[in-house]
Amino acid sequence: MGIAIRNLQINKIGLNNRMVKDMKDFQELLAEARKCRPKRAAIAVAQDGGVLAAARECYEMGIAESVLVGDAAEISRIARERKIDISNFEVINEVEPEDAVRRAVQLVREDKADILVKGAIKSPVYLKGILDKNTGLRVGRGLSHVTVFEAKAYNRLMLMTDAGLNIMPTLEQKIVMVKNAVCVARSLKIPQPKVAVISGQELVNPDMPSTIDAAILSKMAERGQIKDCIIDGPLSLDLALSKEAALAKGVVSPVAGQADILVLPNIDAANVLYKSIGFLAGANIIGLIVGAKVPATLPSRADSHETKMASIAMAVLFASKEEEKLQLSPSAAHGETMKIAARS
Repeated sequence: MGIAIRNLQINKIGLNNRMVKDMKDFQELLAEARKCRPKRAAIAVAQDGGVLAAARECYEMGIAESVLVGDAAEISRIARERKIDISNFEVINEVEPEDAVRRAVQLVREDKADILVKGAIKSPVYLKGILDKNTGLRVGRGLSHVTVFEAKAYNRLMLMTDAGLNIMPTLEQKIVMVKNAVCVARSLKIPQPKVAVISGQELVNPDMPSTIDAAILSKMAERGQIKDCIIDGPLSLDLALSKEAALAKGVVSPVAGQADILVLPNIDAANVLYKSIGFLAGANIIGLIVGAKVPATLPSRADSHETKMASIAMAVLFASKEEEKLQLSPSAAHGETMKIAARS
């Protein structure tokens, strides 16, 4: 009985500490990014009013300076019309979108930029430039899309993967997705994120491959094969988000009702949830491509400039944390050999 009470007290202390540390919204994310050393952003196809406004505000806040790659005449026209001062930014003229992406990626490859930012370009063209085997940003570590959103009902930031890159992920890809999402969560000051592997039901069913993958991921974390997180699955979405649902269904889980990261079984489910969070719940959402040489933002072209600014800040924050890991231990980032350019 004494041990049980002591464990309960420890759990309460951990919960209280976590409540203090968790970032509640994008304003706190921006404040944290301002503590980092400024980074240099390569903006691919920069002729976009929202991304130009975001770049300008990030510059004024000391978060990032930008290189604007795209149609120089259009960039200047949009900046004039919207009264956005871009005089402190380098502008590289590349009229064709594919060429602009290629040039922005080249800046990153040459260590002339620390993060990649998506401008007025369709996601498939942007991703093609990142994924190109010869001229892209692959470094041997698997890539995935990680979403961060303001969970107003829970008063904190939450994460989801993968709504933008891996279509029908294998178990091996899901392992990468979890690891990448955990890295992003830890940069948001979530020291041991709780990961819910989502499926259509909470019981392992041989006829539902997603439940089997979820059970394997959970056991891998339990045995230390996936570190720095707590994983449970399969869990239905209501169990991941609601302690009351877990109680009603008799599910005992360290993750149920308090998930930090939602791992979806495929891109269809993830994209539907992504759009539902944004359009039905009215949440602000940002997305990153993680696992490349540098983090790359993946906002919607329809996002507000505030959301695009938060995307840049998230990329800066993540890049800074990865840089710290490499400085502490060259093998810390899964054996990664990426180099983040040091700038004063």
